[in-house]
Amino acid sequence: MKAAFATLGCRTNQYETEAMIEKFKRDGYEIVDFDEFADVYVINTCTVTNMGDKKSRQMISRARKENGDAVIAVVGCYSQIKPEEVSHIEGVDVVLGTRNKGDVVYWVNRAREEREKIVEVSDVMKDTEFEELDVEEYRDRTRAFVKVQDGCNRFCSYCLIPYARGAVCSKDPEKALAEVRKLAEHGFKEVVLTGIHIASYGADLEGGWNLLKLLQEIDKVEGIERVGIGSIDPQFFTDEAIEATAKLKKLLPHFHLSLQSGCNETLKRMNRKYTTQEYRRIVDLLREKNGDVSITTDIIVGFPGETEEEFEETFGFLESIELSKMHIFKFSPREGTKAATMKGQVDGVRKDERSKRLIALDEQLEKKFRARFLGREMPVLYEQKLGKEGNLYEGYTDNYIKVVAESDRDISGEIINTRTFEEQDGFLRGNLLK
Repeated sequence: MKAAFATLGCRTNQYETEAMIEKFKRDGYEIVDFDEFADVYVINTCTVTNMGDKKSRQMISRARKENGDAVIAVVGCYSQIKPEEVSHIEGVDVVLGTRNKGDVVYWVNRAREEREKIVEVSDVMKDTEFEELDVEEYRDRTRAFVKVQDGCNRFCSYCLIPYARGAVCSKDPEKALAEVRKLAEHGFKEVVLTGIHIASYGADLEGGWNLLKLLQEIDKVEGIERVGIGSIDPQFFTDEAIEATAKLKKLLPHFHLSLQSGCNETLKRMNRKYTTQEYRRIVDLLREKNGDVSITTDIIVGFPGETEEEFEETFGFLESIELSKMHIFKFSPREGTKAATMKGQVDGVRKDERSKRLIALDEQLEKKFRARFLGREMPVLYEQKLGKEGNLYEGYTDNYIKVVAESDRDISGEIINTRTFEEQDGFLRGNLLK
């Protein structure tokens, strides 16, 4: 039997897909690419935007065209929020939510044997237990994600995630550390901690555990050379946390600090819990501790009520703070959120104009950040060969600049000091130094 997987959305979804893949392997399934003929297709969905829902439906359609007799399982945030809608899509056999993924093989096998439609979506608002989905083997042999947290209690006015993922729950710290140690034993050099609101890690645990304490313990794990953290609320970085994280030997100097807007009035309507002044102070302190730190973010344009003046304030803030990468999103109203019914909805033309301006600014700032590291000697974790021909390999510096270098041998999975010598479109060329 063959199983194929498609993953939409965040790193947490990527982790959960890898965990589901392991479960299918243990049950004797052969894993194939999604565009190949398979007996089972599992689609791990996203519902952050309307586009996420649309892409999920497109993947279902692709699976159905590839093999009309296959069992199609739809799991994740889209099916959690709209289980009935998903269950009525032609070809869907199994519908699971965000806290049922651990049982996916059981439900798929049952649907395949009995040819009955199965909908198993629990009430995540009442489920406070962390679902254990350990991953020991990744198809990517250089970097492994470790999910340590689920759920969110923030309820930003534009976001459905608290309803899709439920309340904050944390992975037992000893189990998290055991998973990291096992990954080290399997040869991984880098682990990235991920979660839905990872800054909340430990809020539901006893014993004084929080994200900082977990990072400090992971820093001691032998074999792991790099530790990253996924998208994080800037308020995690208190003065104490900045001091403490600066002392960690393995924590990567790359932080994705969610911002969403550079205007305080817009942030208030979004129900974000910080101001631009607080955000700038955090960025300044992080740069003071490590001048090479890369700070990236997400920005929403066209949020309800965003006037031209508010957008210009956002543009000016981003222009002045010079982040190394910005992901620009046009506001997408989500049914069930406060923002969907707010006054002052911005029309599509203005959203497009604002998005294009910020994308152009981002391209300038990215290039400026990369240029700072031309001629520098930097450790690069090489991930894979570029194409089947030639001897070029691509990897990333510790502050997540893409580097391409030549090698006569396979250097995938190795961290090698590299001197950069040329900037190209989106990356730096480098020469290996050992």
